[in-house]
Amino acid sequence: MADEPTDAAPADTAAPEAADVPAAEAMQPAPSANGAPERILNQEEIDSLLGFDVNNDQLQDKSGVRAIINSALVSYERLPMLEIVFDRLVRLMTTSLRNFTSDNVEVSLDSITSIRFGDYLNSIPLPAILAVFRAEELDNYGLFTVDSNLIYSIVDVLLGGRRGSSAMRIEGRPYTTIERTLVQRMIEVILQDMCAAFEPLAPVNFTLDRLETNPRFAAIARPANAAILVKLRIDMEDRGGRTELLLPYATLEPIRKLLLQQFMGEKFGRDSIWESHLATELWSTSVEIDAILDELTMPLNRIMNLEVGQTIMLNASPDSKIEMRCRGVPLLTGRMGRVGSSVAVRIDEAVERTDASRAL
Repeated sequence: MADEPTDAAPADTAAPEAADVPAAEAMQPAPSANGAPERILNQEEIDSLLGFDVNNDQLQDKSGVRAIINSALVSYERLPMLEIVFDRLVRLMTTSLRNFTSDNVEVSLDSITSIRFGDYLNSIPLPAILAVFRAEELDNYGLFTVDSNLIYSIVDVLLGGRRGSSAMRIEGRPYTTIERTLVQRMIEVILQDMCAAFEPLAPVNFTLDRLETNPRFAAIARPANAAILVKLRIDMEDRGGRTELLLPYATLEPIRKLLLQQFMGEKFGRDSIWESHLATELWSTSVEIDAILDELTMPLNRIMNLEVGQTIMLNASPDSKIEMRCRGVPLLTGRMGRVGSSVAVRIDEAVERTDASRAL
């Protein structure tokens, strides 16, 4: 009887260990059908799969679901002529801004991307000045964004700031009238360069419409509309900043065929040698021309009862005009006569072609 408590004690101490085994097994991933444990994705892998990464720039290329959503965007690479236009704009801006600031200015093209207009408005770093300009021949608008670094640099350069000293920035205050006026003058210079850059392709006149500091007031397209975003870098020795040009696809649509060219003046399907050969062959082509004396409208039963020897009276006289047709198309009018033993027609005038005759 004294040995029974000693035998029961080990059983009591082993019971908690046995109870912990199912709890530990419950923390392990459930085994799959083939016996291997299923792998659970962490948050970073889920964000990468869906294409949402808060650490990356919103304007960079996306993958996953975001790439499928943005697949409707037209890549600027489908418009080869656009890159040539913007490269010409960079060279023109370098010269004009040097004359404007009397300083050593270097303009570089950072990137050309496609983006939705709503995504761009949400990504504009504030404070900034947004210039809305109008393309008169294209009957639409574009957007120019100047960041705060470039604004203060331009003001510092134009007002005689010393070289080598960074521009003083006072954040949290609205831009003054002097600052807005100086930036407006710079934007007008850039718009003139844009006119010259598009001139070889198509004459387009860009005019400044207004300046805004709130992106909500600079809406020129619907948020879901696609647009071309051009990022430019302007360096003035130790000073400078970024400026961005946004052109909606609706603005470029009237000259889209010109932007699809692989090189300036490209013409698909045009061969001068073939054109001259075709013109030579057309001049030597023989065609049949019918001289119509008169036309009558008769009932069908009378036509069916016509017999050999009957005479049909026409309403034409020797002075009536004769209409000459080629496959039913009236071409010329004249008067009937005789040359030797042949009946001839003297041409008086050409028949004026109408839209209905051209359709025939």
